[in-house]
Amino acid sequence: MEKRKLGNTDLYTAPIVMGGNVFGWTLNEKESFAILDEVYSNGINTLDTADVYSRWAEGNEGGESETIIGKWMKERGNRDSINIITKVGSDMGQGQKDISEKHILKAADDSLRRLQTDHIDLYLTHWDDDKTPVEETLGAYQKLIEAGKVRYIGASNLSPERLKASLDASKNQGLPRYEVFQPEYNLYDREGYEKGVASICREEGLGVITYFSLASGFLSGKYRSEEDLDKSTRGGGIKKYLDARGKRILAALDDLSAKHNVSQASIALAWLINSPLVTAPIASGTKQKHIQAFTEAMQTSLSQEDLKQLEEASAV
Repeated sequence: MEKRKLGNTDLYTAPIVMGGNVFGWTLNEKESFAILDEVYSNGINTLDTADVYSRWAEGNEGGESETIIGKWMKERGNRDSINIITKVGSDMGQGQKDISEKHILKAADDSLRRLQTDHIDLYLTHWDDDKTPVEETLGAYQKLIEAGKVRYIGASNLSPERLKASLDASKNQGLPRYEVFQPEYNLYDREGYEKGVASICREEGLGVITYFSLASGFLSGKYRSEEDLDKSTRGGGIKKYLDARGKRILAALDDLSAKHNVSQASIALAWLINSPLVTAPIASGTKQKHIQAFTEAMQTSLSQEDLKQLEEASAV
């Protein structure tokens, strides 16, 4: 499997990144270990998590995903062959988003402890708090990099203005630079990224790893009507996709999945893998068949005709 370089770093990833939001939420520790073993055996070497995963679940306080990944890497002895991506900035009980220096330095140590490692390969600003000067945030990352706790930094959910201001501060003040950006992007949700930070990412040579790559599962073809929304804990967020355009996208996925003899999810992920705007999509899986779809996506070659069909079906 050909690995892809994440921006201007020496990190190379499989064409799909495993999303860790399910660990400690829809999967318990034992189930998480089984999925992680499956993912790893299929050549997927990058895990994406965050300190806040999965604080939203009843009885959780955040850090559950990092803790599970840390235990798994410790038991398997495979830390050196894994790229760990985690994030900072979400509300971890302080009542607000926070990318101040004080919070970042503490949060990084907390993440390292849960992950049972001495360094984070790629540390991301998860959310902007819209008030901390970009220089302060980047200065905190500089301290972490100098201490050997973080190798590279990236960002997610920043506005084009704040991303540009951060990149300018890095260039002008010798501060660490965001090398990877993580936007919401999939066949349905295209406009925000394509008309937002995509041009900055391309001009600045940033690696791009997309989240909600399957639109919370809608692009798997599992949800066809409102009656299907109770099929999983994530079903409630699917309703917005059940419009004429969403159904047009599903029809194209159905057609191409039959043509290539793979799942609809595989085709949706393969579209991202083939996109010049994307380095690697993030995808979460809770069953062996989900991981099979990841493998199929990495092996599926879409023709220009296939890509045109998907472009036309998903046109806004």
